[in-house]
This record gives sequence, structure tokens and C-alpha cells, in this order.
Amino acid sequence: MFIVLLRFSDNKARAGDFMDGHRAWLQRGFDDGVFLLAGTLQPGVGGGILAGGGTLEEIETRVGEDPFVAENVVTAEILDMAASKADDRLAFLLS
Repeated sequence: MFIVLLRFSDNKARAGDFMDGHRAWLQRGFDDGVFLLAGTLQPGVGGGILAGGGTLEEIETRVGEDPFVAENVVTAEILDMAASKADDRLAFLLS
């Protein structure tokens, strides 16, 4: 499982220029079954994604395809987490 942190860079003002592409990229991640959860990091400092499946290299490649990352609107940090305990509602994440 991977936690992807997308923090705004100095190029944040250009986010609107690439928003449609970023949203399409997010949707592809969900459609492909890779992204499980996405949202805004508060207070408006960027976004976060919970991704499951695949290798670190595959996630790095996918994240690099985000227009926000490619155009330096955000910087990406990918955390590789080996989940070992979950609430029953999230037990599927442990498989």
C-alpha cells in the first residue's frame, strides 16, 4: 500500500492550467483499481492519495504522469506502507 503526498510547490498558481488533466489522471487511477482514496491536504497545502497494488516503481511511474507533478505544480512524496492492522471496515486493505 502506498500513501502519496502531493504538496503544492512555488508553481501552485498554475494549478488551474492543469486541473482538467489532473482530474483525468486521478480518474484513471480509480478506473484502473490502483487508487483507493483521494482528497485535499488541509489547510489547502496539496492532496493525498491512498494507492493499493502494484510495485513502488509502478506507483512512481503513475505519479510522474500526473500533470501537476510533470508541470511542478506539486512535489510528490510516496510512502510505502506495510499495513498490518486495520479496523474491520478496512480489513480488505490487509490482503
